[in-house]
Amino acid sequence: MLKPTHQYAVYIVTNKKNGTLYIEVTNNLERRIFEHKEKLVEGFTKKYGLDKLIYFEIYQHVNDAILREKRIKKWKRQWKINLIEQDNEN
Repeated sequence: MLKPTHQYAVYIVTNKKNGTLYIEVTNNLERRIFEHKEKLVEGFTKKYGLDKLIYFEIYQHVNDAILREKRIKKWKRQWKINLIEQDNEN
């Protein structure tokens, strides 16, 4: 019997180009982005209108995703922008 495959996403959302960046981990990226867009969860992202997905990475193990999230959060802003622009120049 095969175990179900879990996926965890480290993602970055913003409110506009060169705007505020928000980095988080989720086990359901589609649902989480919907929540951001619809302003369903109180907090930082709702307050600042952070609802545009600009970057994500998928991981099979939650600990890997959490470690990556923590590392990216410690980076300088320009490093984060460089990471985003590798795959998403707009």
